[in-house]
Amino acid sequence: MNRIALFAGQGAQFVGMGADLMPLPETASLFAKASEILGYDLAALCREGPIEAITASDKCQPAIFVVSAACYTAFKARHPEVTFDGCAGLSLGEWTALWAAGVVSFEDAVRILAARGKFMQEACDERPSGMASILSLPAEKVAEIAADCGVFVSNINSQAQINVAGEKEKVDKAVAAAFAAGGKAIVLNVAGAFHSPFMQPARDKLAPVLEGIAFSAPKIPVFSNATGAEHSADPSEIKARMLEQITGTVRWLDCILASGAHEFVEFGPGKVLSGLARRIDKQNKVANIQDAAAIAAWA
Repeated sequence: MNRIALFAGQGAQFVGMGADLMPLPETASLFAKASEILGYDLAALCREGPIEAITASDKCQPAIFVVSAACYTAFKARHPEVTFDGCAGLSLGEWTALWAAGVVSFEDAVRILAARGKFMQEACDERPSGMASILSLPAEKVAEIAADCGVFVSNINSQAQINVAGEKEKVDKAVAAAFAAGGKAIVLNVAGAFHSPFMQPARDKLAPVLEGIAFSAPKIPVFSNATGAEHSADPSEIKARMLEQITGTVRWLDCILASGAHEFVEFGPGKVLSGLARRIDKQNKVANIQDAAAIAAWA
């Protein structure tokens, strides 16, 4: 594989994201369709905020999906000669990747992410929890710290960035243990312990939603957060992996390595994924498409 499309996850949101794409003829309809499905003006929410509203999971997840889809759509309209050999997305971004690969329709992805965000926020509200990012320690040491402190490894983002999740007091204990072991750690400003067993209620609620939605085989390879490998062509297997993703470890490092690619283009707000791709391998070529200026500047 030569070039992989990456799609942003939760935490990349900011007020004004996607604003300059909203008037474009090829993307205006996306915001209009999403607003009709969601029952509120998504374009206005992305454009004007407030940030607290965009950050709530039930609003954040469909908002980042639509902005990322708009970035990808506008880019493809401007640069039809550019092709992608596969795609991947972090957490909710994996749904954007499935949409880009033709597995789910745009409308169904909006419905899924509205429900997913709502259910995950409810799980956070029901059982307070948190996350931290542990830096500069090998995966084996982080796993040891997680086991000792009673937290879960939630994200393996790169060789030197691994997130843990669990009860807030136990997350704080893991942070202290990371510093004691010679590493670093940052408590993340998130609503709860995503990608851990704390999200089991959300997984249970999402399962019947997915049952009622038609999935197709991917037109290009999509890499699974749950396995770190390419998704199956079997739609029922894809649904199963996407449910596992809610409560299991996100194996982002494995996704990037399994692609075999050395060129990555991130679509959507922020530059988190392109930054991770460079940290995974300094030889990787990366770009970020989050606005009309970046699309125009593509060379």
